This record gives sequence, C-alpha cells and structure tokens, in this order.
Amino acid sequence: MGHIRDLPKSKLSVDVDDDFKPHYVDMKGKEDVIKELKKRAKKCGKIYLATDPDREGEAISWHIAQMLSLDMNDNNRIAFNEITKTGVKNGMADPHKIDVDLVNAQQARRILDRLVGYKLSPFLWKKVKRGLSAGRVQSVAVRLIVDRENEIRSFVPKEYWSIDAKFTAPGSKKVFDATLASVDGKKLAVSEKAEADDLLGRLENAQYVVKSVKKRVTKKQPAPPFITSTLQQEASRKLGFTAKRTMKAAQELYEGVNIEGIGAVGLITYMRTDSLRISDEAKASAAQYIEMVYGKEYLPSSPRVFKSKSNAQDAHEAIRPSMPDLTPERTKSSLSSDQYKLYKLIWERFIASQMANALLDTVSVDIEAKGCIFRASGYSVKFDGFTVLYVESSDAADESKKVLPPLAENDILKLKSLTGNQHFTQPPARYTEASLIKALEENGIGRPSTYAPTITTITTRRYVEHEGKQLVPTSLGEVIVDLMKEHFKSIVDARFTAEMEDNLDKVEHGQKDWVSTLREFYDDFAETLGKAEEAMEGKRVKVPDEVTDVICEQCGRNMVVKFSKYGKFLACPGFPECRNTKKIITESDGNCPICGKKMLLKKSKKGRSFYGCEGYPDCSFMTWNVPTAENCPQCGSSLFMKGGKSGRLICEKPDCGYERELKK
Repeated sequence: MGHIRDLPKSKLSVDVDDDFKPHYVDMKGKEDVIKELKKRAKKCGKIYLATDPDREGEAISWHIAQMLSLDMNDNNRIAFNEITKTGVKNGMADPHKIDVDLVNAQQARRILDRLVGYKLSPFLWKKVKRGLSAGRVQSVAVRLIVDRENEIRSFVPKEYWSIDAKFTAPGSKKVFDATLASVDGKKLAVSEKAEADDLLGRLENAQYVVKSVKKRVTKKQPAPPFITSTLQQEASRKLGFTAKRTMKAAQELYEGVNIEGIGAVGLITYMRTDSLRISDEAKASAAQYIEMVYGKEYLPSSPRVFKSKSNAQDAHEAIRPSMPDLTPERTKSSLSSDQYKLYKLIWERFIASQMANALLDTVSVDIEAKGCIFRASGYSVKFDGFTVLYVESSDAADESKKVLPPLAENDILKLKSLTGNQHFTQPPARYTEASLIKALEENGIGRPSTYAPTITTITTRRYVEHEGKQLVPTSLGEVIVDLMKEHFKSIVDARFTAEMEDNLDKVEHGQKDWVSTLREFYDDFAETLGKAEEAMEGKRVKVPDEVTDVICEQCGRNMVVKFSKYGKFLACPGFPECRNTKKIITESDGNCPICGKKMLLKKSKKGRSFYGCEGYPDCSFMTWNVPTAENCPQCGSSLFMKGGKSGRLICEKPDCGYERELKK
C-alpha cells in the first residue's frame, strides 16, 4: 500500500527554525486504508509491522505505529527478505524495535528533497517558466546528460590508419586476420594516408614469418548476482526495459505470484539492494541444481563469495530467486511476459554466478616482415563452464569465436591481402538508461531506490528525451543546467551530492545527527538562493524553440516544436498572429502492403509505437511489426521485421506468406 502519511503537496510543511520539524498529514486517497487499519487494530492483541526491509519501509512502519499509538519500544517490527515460507518464518522469529536511525535517514532525505524542491522550483518558475521542478539527484543526472552532449558537440575527430592483412598458414585454407602492431620496435601510430602508403610500399614483396606463438589457458569468471543497479542495466541492454518497467516487474515478483501447482509465492528476494551477499541455504540449493542438471564439473571447488562495494548498506542479500530449483520454464504459464523475462534473467544470472569458470585456450601470434610486426589473436573454448547458461551483455562480443589455424614459429605465411584502412576517433556515446544508472552508481549519487524514479522524473519534466535508447537533453534541460551551474553549483555537483548521500548513510548507521546534517546543508543553500535572487533580479531566461524545416503554409515561417500534455506538436512561431499547428509525422522505411503509400510511425493511447498507412482513413492498414527498406523477393512488397532483431522478416501482403529468419 506504500506510504499513508507524507508532507502535504500544498506547502513546504517543514519548520526550518524549529530543527526542521516536519508536519505530516494523512495522504489523499489513503483514507480507506487508514480506516481499515484502525478498525482491525482495535480487534488485535498483537500487531507486527512487516513493511519493506529498507529506509522507506522502516519509515512507513514508524508512521503506522504513530497513527495506531503503538509502543515505540515494543519488539513489533519484522522484515521479510523474501516472501516464502522460510523467509516469513525467519522474519517472524526475529521481531525487533523500529530502527529510529533508519527512520531519521529517510526523514532527512525527504525533508532535504522538499527543501531543495520547494525553495528552488519557485525560483525556476520566475526565471524560466512555470511548472518546472528541481531536485538533488535529478539535477545531477540532467547535468551528466547535458555535459555529455556538450562533449559530443565539441569533439573533433582525429584521423588514423590501420594496416590490416589476411593470411593463410602452411597446409591450411583457413584465412585469418592480423593487424600491424609495431614498426622497428615502436608501437604503430599512423595519422595520414601518406604514412600508410609508405608502409604498404615497404611491405611490397615481403616474406611473412611467424616470429612467436604464445598459448595459454585463461579463466573467465561469472558475473555476480544482481543488485538493483546491475539488474536495471542488464534488463535495459538485454530486454529493452526502462528502469521503471524493470522495477515494476521486480516488485510483482517479490510480492508474490500464484504459481500453478505451488500457490502464491514470492519468486525473488528483495529487489532494492546494493549487497552481493548470498545465504548459505541459497548457495547449497543452487549447487544441488547445477550438479543435477549439468554435472559436478560445473561446480566451483568452493562456493563463490562476491565482495560488495565498501559503501554498500548490506541490509539484504543480492537479488536472487527465492527458490533456485524453481526454473523459469516451470513458472512461465503463471507469469506475465515482463515477469517471465525478468525472472528468467534473474534466475539465470544467479545460477551462473554459482557455476565453475569458463576456460579459454587463447593464442597470440606475432608475424614479422621487414621489421614490421603483425599481431593476430584468437581463442577457442576449452570448457564452457557458466557460459553454458548465461553470458553478461557486456561480454556479448566474446560469443563470436575467433579460432586461428595451427601455427608454429618460423612458419612462412601466404599473404592474401594487405590494405590500409582509414578510421576516425569517435565521440563519447550518449547515455542510455543503463549507462546513466552505472554513472550515477559509480559517482555515489542516489541509492538503489532512486534510480528508476529519477529517470522517470527527468523525462516526464522534459529535461531529457529518449531517442531510441539514447538520452538526449532538450533545450529546456540545457537552459536549466546552465542556470544551475551559474547560481547553484553545489546542487548540480556530483561530488557534493555524493557526500550528501554519505552523510545520510551515516545518519542511518547512527553516526551522525539528522538535524545537524540538514542544518549544514540548508544554511549554505539559503544563502546561495538569496544571492541568486539578487543577481537575477528583473531577468528571465528564454528557452529556445527547436526550429524545424517544416514551413507554415499560412504565413511561410519555419515551424517550431512545442509540447502539450499529449506530447510534441508543431506550431507556428508567429503566435498569436498565426495560430497554425500540426501533428509531428515520422515516416518510416517501407510502404503499405495494401495501397503502396508511405508507412508512418504512430503512438497508441497507451504510448506504444505502431505503424499505420499515411492513407488512413481510406486505408486502415496498421501493424506492430517494423517496416524495412527491403522488398519481398516473391511479390515486391515491403518486408516487416517481427520479433525484434532476433526475429523474422515477413511479408504482410495478403496471400503472399513469405518469411525468413533474420541474419544474426
């Protein structure tokens, strides 16, 4: 049911002069829950508080205890790390007092965010536009995205060349690749075509001899089980889930699902955690399953122990299946699509984390010709180990095996081709949800429970937009960051925000007083706000419109992008003289298989993308499948991609029926 009491939205409700005393009220919409709790409490001899096992959960228990006038010294707080028979029995066996330090840490965070939001937001309303909001974590997140965009804009690509060769070995027809690594003992650095041509000329009619062959067996360890941040990152990369979608499905799996033949059971442990700790019981259960299904050789010599980061709260285990022997296939019929995909990901990652290392036979070969050293490397799998079940997405490139033919020192190789290839350095990549969460975690910004709502907030407020998987700042986001960097440097400073998170952690562990923590922050913040008000007196910052190449047919101006609660639209910048507006139309590849007109990308009422014919309503063809530029070899109509990049190409022209698998 979540929180039942909170600071009211209508006013600050924090007395900064009275030790930041908060004024809590019953939340709107929770009246029936509160009434029911009070009614049932009157009939009970003993009340246990079993809210989620984190700061938020502890605060909710504290509010309920206050509301029901429970004894704060009573051992009535219990916590379930997993909603299973074992988890519930363990929780019931260990009742304790409400942890006031945890409550104060949550209370300090809530008040801190309220002070920043309710003091800073009105400043932004006056100086930029109404309806804006500012927050500690979201401001830093937007700054990271804006700074990355500025890096990309200012990036100047540098030219460089590689010298690439293809060879065959004696007695082998297998062609393998090698790249020039050094010349006359110096590491290769070629910056222009003339240098590359000189090297190609030097190597003309050269003899290529194998100088050395180095073979070794390398071990590849499995990734640890998931914590909140890595789950969100991997679900983004492998499943295409947003952080919000991931946490929604994870919450459902934790709270419990009716599994056919078993009943209602929580399928995973608590999903807001930064700990890599695993219970001995879970390790034993995983080992039993691995030995039974894969054999004893797939077990490590001793159970694995993964070390959590030094700043991890370690309040809970890592995210794992509550019953490791409950395979995804056994649950599939009882779960929604999102629940099944996420459970499968969590289950496979956990089981793989308890499996033996993969062993790779690696080969590195140096090939000499006229003082030039070419290098070739490859590997083959000696023992697949944990990779038989799961490979982390960042290791996906390793899946394509590159095996060299048998080679020995002094072998004379046959050159098949030698080319100079031009390259340019690339700018840093834009953030995706996965890489932004990783950056926030590495910088110590936010905590497991904050990543998903932070990304939701900055996109909902239109400081940032999704372009495919990439996060791109809007003009509004850039204006806000520039303003904040000028007047509120600490609020958008990653190091300052990380230090504040550390202080909140110290409050949680009873090492720091929550009131003094707030006072240290607020006094400086209030002074900064006053100076900003003074410096910006009478000034207002204009957010530049995004100008398009679409011409207003009524007055001839270039139309600009505007926003409404329904999304983007085109408007004439001549408003109010010219009030012309248009929908933004996005053409896709391919043509309608019914009438041959263009296909347009559209959105359903629920925000899901689909494709429809531009001839609507005369032609009502629509599809969820993605149109492509490729034509059907049978009828010439456009082909559509079904099931994503690992799916199939199909022809949607009636009575054709052509389809084929996509090339991997």
